[in-house]
Amino acid sequence: MKTLIAGASPNPDRYAYLCAVRLLRYGHEIILFGKHKGEIEGHTISNDKTPFKDVDTVTLYLNPMHQQPLYDYILSLKPKRIIFNPGAENPEFENHIDLISSQFIDKVGVMPEGNLTEINFIDEKELLFDYKDF
Repeated sequence: MKTLIAGASPNPDRYAYLCAVRLLRYGHEIILFGKHKGEIEGHTISNDKTPFKDVDTVTLYLNPMHQQPLYDYILSLKPKRIIFNPGAENPEFENHIDLISSQFIDKVGVMPEGNLTEINFIDEKELLFDYKDF
């Protein structure tokens, strides 16, 4: 499973940083996208709109104002899931996704507790996300 973390930050106090570290700890491939370049655990944070292939999940740690210029880029990645973490809730983008992308996106939703809560429920062999709230 490949996850793009939008809003990645080299600041260890940020939730996007913690999410990246935990995903790596459990063997997941990550792509880091942020406003500022840097790195997390040896993985580069890019601010280039690289057309990555096989992105399973996009998890957003950006407020809606910073998401708007990325709508087309995120949708071009054709993820199966887009997760809006607390503070990233964006009804406008959710509606936009519903209108044009339902053919390739299985789940779109807000995780009220955020990705980090979901990552804490780990099966040692596989990272499981709980999408029941979508």
